[in-house]
Amino acid sequence: MKQTKVLLIIALTLFAFNFNSFSQETLPEVTVVSMNYKYLKSVSDSSAAQPVRLLERRAATYDIKKSDFYEEEYDNYFVSFYIPEGEILAFYDKDGKITSTAEKYKNVKLPAEVRKSIAERYPNWSIAKDVYVVNYYAKDNSSKKTYKMLLENGSTRLRVKTNDKGEFIN
Repeated sequence: MKQTKVLLIIALTLFAFNFNSFSQETLPEVTVVSMNYKYLKSVSDSSAAQPVRLLERRAATYDIKKSDFYEEEYDNYFVSFYIPEGEILAFYDKDGKITSTAEKYKNVKLPAEVRKSIAERYPNWSIAKDVYVVNYYAKDNSSKKTYKMLLENGSTRLRVKTNDKGEFIN
């Protein structure tokens, strides 16, 4: 009986140490380029389509200094990021900060504000194609977001542009 208690205590102690060692595992290192948070803050939109957010995050976290073509003697670099839905041409300085981007996405899910304004202004029309264009400039920390759509109503077609708030642009 005494021997059973001792074995039980030893087993529980080993289990506790083993359980504690699992909580001490280190996670893989994640590198986030913190200098590009302004870019993400400027272009990020919770209503943007998932592929858009994915590609923008990839551009923001890209470490230019770890690329094969990085050399300290150059001041600027441009890198292209592609997915089937779109592309980003990002310009980086020698420190890895994004200085500007030109982004274009085709046929992505439109934000609710844009869909609502199209439906109100053009009832009975359907969106045949759409292009989302984003331009970011670090100099003034601004971004311009434009949606270009091809609307159809039977055999009639119409091209319209809106900003990300659904306001029509001439």
